[in-house]
Amino acid sequence: MTDTLQINKPTPSITIENTIRFDSNTDVRETIYAMKAGASVLITEFYSNGMLLLKELHKHLSNRLPNKTFTEQRAYRAEYHKLSNQILLEITGHQVAVHKAPKIGWIEKLYPDTTNFLLTFPQVQGLNSAWQWYKNGISLPVLRNKIHPYYGTYFPTRFDHLILFDNWLKRYTGPKKSAIDVGIGSGVLSFQMIQHGFQKVFGTDTNPNAIVGLKEYMGDTKLSRKIELYYGSLFAAIDKEAELIVFNPPWLPASSGIENLDEAIYYNKNLFPKFFAEANNKLAKDGKLVILFSNIAQITKVSKEHPIEKEIAKGVRFEVEKCIKKLVKVASDKTKRNQHWRGTEEVELWVLTKK
Repeated sequence: MTDTLQINKPTPSITIENTIRFDSNTDVRETIYAMKAGASVLITEFYSNGMLLLKELHKHLSNRLPNKTFTEQRAYRAEYHKLSNQILLEITGHQVAVHKAPKIGWIEKLYPDTTNFLLTFPQVQGLNSAWQWYKNGISLPVLRNKIHPYYGTYFPTRFDHLILFDNWLKRYTGPKKSAIDVGIGSGVLSFQMIQHGFQKVFGTDTNPNAIVGLKEYMGDTKLSRKIELYYGSLFAAIDKEAELIVFNPPWLPASSGIENLDEAIYYNKNLFPKFFAEANNKLAKDGKLVILFSNIAQITKVSKEHPIEKEIAKGVRFEVEKCIKKLVKVASDKTKRNQHWRGTEEVELWVLTKK
């Protein structure tokens, strides 16, 4: 099944129209104004020229756009995203065709049959970061082994909710025959459950990269026989009941203006109603439904509605056995963003049972 999946990857551009070349002698200010008028920019000579242009673009936008509240930051990022993706790099023979550019293994792995094309500078930066994470692996406080996230696959950068789940698993005394991990991503929750003695985990994801990446990571090991993968939304084609269902959904509701919605971060209005309806059919009679969530949407005034509380208030399918909340660690001093709300952010672990 995974052999037929189409990997998500940056779409290469072949032609250059309305494009200006940028080198160390080009006027930065004039270039930014040309970009705002719709021009694309091809970086030449050195990779650092692109870094310089991005830095100046940030500076330019900082002087013109407010960037304090959560909503302002979202608008700022949208404008930066639009303009920065007008900056291009040439790829020749699977290499970035400027001096002192990073060597990125993903280019050959994802584009085996295409050797010469263009990518935007942020796309190349994303490929480079993803290659370092994939190649070197990432250590998590809840796992014995590093994870090696495949390109374009969500992996956690914060661990409070994972620690909460690990502590809950340590005290879990129910059956450990089977579990379902809805939205498996890079596999962290599934690996935690296997570590804690679950015999079989069925993992689903709408992202083909997550399925292909985990299949490659597990290979023909014992792990590959304990974790069964399904490509599809929510419960996909799983036709079995499980004693435990875990779900670490996106924590923010999508606003209608967001294009190319990142489904690992934003949820649409149908996600939770559909999830609870399907979970009701897949949870074994005395099973437990565990959802990892956060109050981030409420404290940033993005939404007054809490989708889990809304489901419980209906009083039809599920009731709360337990809800554990934990204040998150304050944002690092190194972060450039103003994240004053992090002082009141809590991660939540909800344990629901069937009514």
